[in-house]
Amino acid sequence: MSQSELERTYIQDGLHGNHCYGCGAWNDKGLQIKSYWDGDVSVCVFQPEPHHAAMPPDVMNGGTIASIIDCHCVCSAMADAYRTEGREVGEGDTIWYATASLTVNYRKPTRIDGPVTARARIIEKTDRKTSHAVDFFSYDGVLTCDATVLSIRVPDEWADPTGLFQHL
Repeated sequence: MSQSELERTYIQDGLHGNHCYGCGAWNDKGLQIKSYWDGDVSVCVFQPEPHHAAMPPDVMNGGTIASIIDCHCVCSAMADAYRTEGREVGEGDTIWYATASLTVNYRKPTRIDGPVTARARIIEKTDRKTSHAVDFFSYDGVLTCDATVLSIRVPDEWADPTGLFQHL
């Protein structure tokens, strides 16, 4: 492991109490993806396991791919909001975003026999909305999917399960 990987700060590690299936560091049964900044691009490298397979078994399940892309972009939107406010992820008042829309274009099968990489860049941003364009690569650098994700900033009550449904 390179020195930069040892010192890398992952966005999800600062999102205390996040139990999301895809990005929650506090969900033992989830994907527990890890995202980081590479300049203005956010990167997520994920090692699929055999149980992430589709049919045939050497190809990743499309729903798992969509979850990785979705959660990577939502976490990137949160991290960007913290950065815009001059704070570290998780510092001070909590910032939460949720998915408003997700479009994935599956271009080629994604092989499951090595790490996959999602690279996202912000294509539009307002105070409440962040839109990402994402490229998704198999371990050998082949572009297998591209996507767009729109994330919306949500109030703190969103993360409180006792108050979540009172607003619907």
